[in-house]
Amino acid sequence: MRRPAALIALGLAVGFAAAGCTGTSLDPPAIHTGDPIGTPKVIATDLDVPWSMVRLSSGVTLVSERDTALVKEVRPNGALSVVGTVPGVAPNGEGGLLGLAVAASDPGWLYAYETTASDNRVIRMPLVGVGSTLSLGPAETIITGLPFAGNHDGGRIQFGPDGDLYVTVGDATNRDRAQDVAYLGGKILRLKADGSIPSDNPFPGSPVWSLGHRNPQGIAWDSSGRMWAAEFGQDTWDELNIIVPGGNYGWPTVEGASDDKRFINPVTQWSTADASPSGLLWSHGRLYLAALRGERLWVIDPTTTPVRTTAYFTGSYGRLRDVIDGPRGTIWMLTNNTFRGEPKPGDDRILEVRLADLG
Repeated sequence: MRRPAALIALGLAVGFAAAGCTGTSLDPPAIHTGDPIGTPKVIATDLDVPWSMVRLSSGVTLVSERDTALVKEVRPNGALSVVGTVPGVAPNGEGGLLGLAVAASDPGWLYAYETTASDNRVIRMPLVGVGSTLSLGPAETIITGLPFAGNHDGGRIQFGPDGDLYVTVGDATNRDRAQDVAYLGGKILRLKADGSIPSDNPFPGSPVWSLGHRNPQGIAWDSSGRMWAAEFGQDTWDELNIIVPGGNYGWPTVEGASDDKRFINPVTQWSTADASPSGLLWSHGRLYLAALRGERLWVIDPTTTPVRTTAYFTGSYGRLRDVIDGPRGTIWMLTNNTFRGEPKPGDDRILEVRLADLG
C-alpha cells in the first residue's frame, strides 16, 4: 500500500519562474542561504547533447557529449575546445558517452562511463597537458560488462569522501533482475579507483553497494557524509534516496514510498512530470537536482522535517541534465534540449547561477 500523496508532496513546489517558491501570498518569498538569485549568466553555447560536467582543481571545466563521444574544455571566456574523443563509444538511445569524474587525490586521470557495442563500462584516461593544451592519453579499463540497452543506462560516476568510485547502473530494462545481486544492472556500485573491489563492500567479492534501483542517476554526499541518489521512476514517482551499504530500494516491487518493510523509502519523491531527475550536487548546505522532463532546478534543504524542496527556473531553460559547483559562490547548470527537447538558439548551454549568501 502506498502512502497518501499528501504525506510526501510537501516540497513538490511549482516554482516562480525565476524565484522558485510557491503559494498565493503576495509577500515576497523568503530567501535562504544557497537559494538561486538573479538571472543566470550564459557561460557556453552550442553543445551537442551534453551529459556531464566535471570541474578540475585548475578551474577548467570538462563536459561530455553523449553522441559525439567528445570531451570538451570550457575556457574562461566561454569558448569551447576539444580535449579528445573517448574511444569505443557506440551511442544507442540513452547510451553513449555519459558521466565524467576526477579523483581529488589523483587528478591526473579522467574517468568516463560509456556505452560500447557490447556493454556499458567505466574507463579512465590520463589528462595530458595543462589549460587549453589538455588532451586524453590511452584508455584503461576500470569495469566492463555492465548491462546496456536503449534505455535505463544509469551513467553517473562520482568519487566519494572515502576516495572510492561510485557508479550508477540502470536496470537496462531487465527490471526483475534489479533485485538480483549477481546482476549489475539496477544497482549502485562501489570500486577502488583502479577498479578493484573494496574488501568492506556489503556483498563480499561484489562491486554492488545498493540494489533495487530502476535507473539511478546523480549521486552526492552531504557534509555529514550521507550519500544521496536521485532516481528515475516509471510512471508515478521519481525518488531522492539516502543510500546505505546493502540497502534495497524496492524496484520493481515498489515505485516510490511504500509500507513494505523490506525496502528503504525515499526521503522525498516527485511525480515523473515534475522531475525526471538527473545530476545532483551538494553545496552550500543544499542539494541541487537537475530535472529533465520537469525542466527545473530543485533545491532541497535536508535539515527541515519534512525536507523543503523548492523549484527554480521552471520551464525557463528547458531540460536540465547536470549541475556542478561554479566559481565564486555560483553553480553551473547544463541544459539538454538537443535530445528530446525543443532547442532554442544557442542550445545546449551552460548557465551560471548566483547563490544567496546570508552569512
